[in-house]
Amino acid sequence: MNPHHDRYIIVDFDRIPLVACPCGQARRALVDAPDFPGTIHRTEITTDAKTHYHQRLTETYYFLECEPDAKMELDGTLVDVRPGMCILIPPEVRHRAVGHMTVLIIVFPKFDPDDEIIVAGPRR
Repeated sequence: MNPHHDRYIIVDFDRIPLVACPCGQARRALVDAPDFPGTIHRTEITTDAKTHYHQRLTETYYFLECEPDAKMELDGTLVDVRPGMCILIPPEVRHRAVGHMTVLIIVFPKFDPDDEIIVAGPRR
C-alpha cells in the first residue's frame, strides 16, 4: 500500500482503502508506521456527519475543500470554515462537520476506533 524505505515512507492516499467513519469516509495513513506516533486521514465529509468526541485522541482538521457555507460544530458552537484553515480539537471536545468538505485530519496518538464516542440525541 505505502512504499516503505529505510528512512522515509511515501503515502498515496488514493491507494488507501476507504473506511466508514462518523463524518463520512476516510483514508487512514501511517497506521502501521512504527516510527510515527500518529495517523493522518484524508476524509470526505458528508452533510450527515455525526457528533462525536474522543477520550484520548487530539485531532487537527486541515480544510482542503469545502462548500461556501461549511461549518464545524465544536461543543455546540458553529464555526465557519474555509479551505486553508485548521482547527485543533483536543480530547473531550464534541465535534462534527456541517456541509460537504474534504479535510486532512492529523491524529495523535495513533487513531483508535474504540476511542471514537458517538453522541446520541438531537443535533443543535
